[in-house]
Amino acid sequence: MQHPAAPYHEHAVRDEVQKICEEHGLRFEVDRYGNLLVRLQTAKKQRPFVMAAHMDHPGFEIVSDRRSSNHLVRFQGGVPDNYFREGIKIRLMPGHIPAKLGKRVGKDRTFEIQLSRPLESLSFGEVGREGHALPGLPTAPSPTFAVWELEDFRASDLIVGRACDDLIGVTSILATIIELKKARARVNVIGVISRAEEIGFRGVLALTNTKHLPRNSLVISLETSRELPGVKIGDGVILRVGDKTSVFDSDAMRFLAEVATELGTRRKDFNFQRGLMAGGTCEATAFQEFGFQTGAVCIALGNYHNCSPNGKIKAEYVSVADACGMVDLLAAAAKQMPNFQALVGKLPKRLREMRREGEARLLKTAAVGCSS
Repeated sequence: MQHPAAPYHEHAVRDEVQKICEEHGLRFEVDRYGNLLVRLQTAKKQRPFVMAAHMDHPGFEIVSDRRSSNHLVRFQGGVPDNYFREGIKIRLMPGHIPAKLGKRVGKDRTFEIQLSRPLESLSFGEVGREGHALPGLPTAPSPTFAVWELEDFRASDLIVGRACDDLIGVTSILATIIELKKARARVNVIGVISRAEEIGFRGVLALTNTKHLPRNSLVISLETSRELPGVKIGDGVILRVGDKTSVFDSDAMRFLAEVATELGTRRKDFNFQRGLMAGGTCEATAFQEFGFQTGAVCIALGNYHNCSPNGKIKAEYVSVADACGMVDLLAAAAKQMPNFQALVGKLPKRLREMRREGEARLLKTAAVGCSS
């Protein structure tokens, strides 16, 4: 979370993910579109269990003004217009260069940049994370994107930072695979860590047009999702039955519910919720539309997309316990993949038994009349 990112500018996050994979001996590859896939396949004949999350977060792309020598920033992602106020602090990347949002230019979300010095004269050797001099460092590439000037990461009972969405999902994928590897679990797991989700799932859409994922995979989308009535931060991982656009696969969600219920009976510290998280559309919709059996889990998020209830840009936050619960659920689900059909079949089996019992009683009472 200490590596800022924006759509199409996720490289620092991806580098950190690769570093973590190397430290833990995890197999990974980067596809031609820049998505990263992490694999733990100790039982390759099992049906693949795929977890998907994205590296980007709403942010600004630096663009040139063709009418002058000025540099502008164009916002990419879902944030209401009233949050864009002149003078809000932003950070230009790479280089951690402090700046402020200037006047809006045109009808789209393009803004001037307010800098203490011309952008061309700044480099890593002059301006660091807090705007202090950093002598002796090599000149860096010119900044290409910008993010809100907010704290990167802080944790206690809550994880607080600029981009919980969806770096908590990315972290959960890595934590789940590391835990499964340590446990020497027999699994066939693939982690999809994608790009450019905030502007229309561009990384996942490209991935679905490749052969990297077997078509019989069970795909579970991981997100942090805006806290809505019916779910609450701190009350556990959420079985996300749908989003703003779609309702997800019934069998996939029933499988997760069975795993979660069984996990809850064994561990009193495990809690889960269920909800239609209609605050936005997630990657599960994209996977599902292109033929993958898809479900989703998420945890409730405060200050979604850095939009606080009082109309100011603030850091996002989630519950540490909720995030840990998501990892626990995913690890348990990966282990239970060989039992997918049996778990999904529990409900129809119960319903058939109820039907038989009900039919017998209904037949006995069908001809009983009411005389008066």
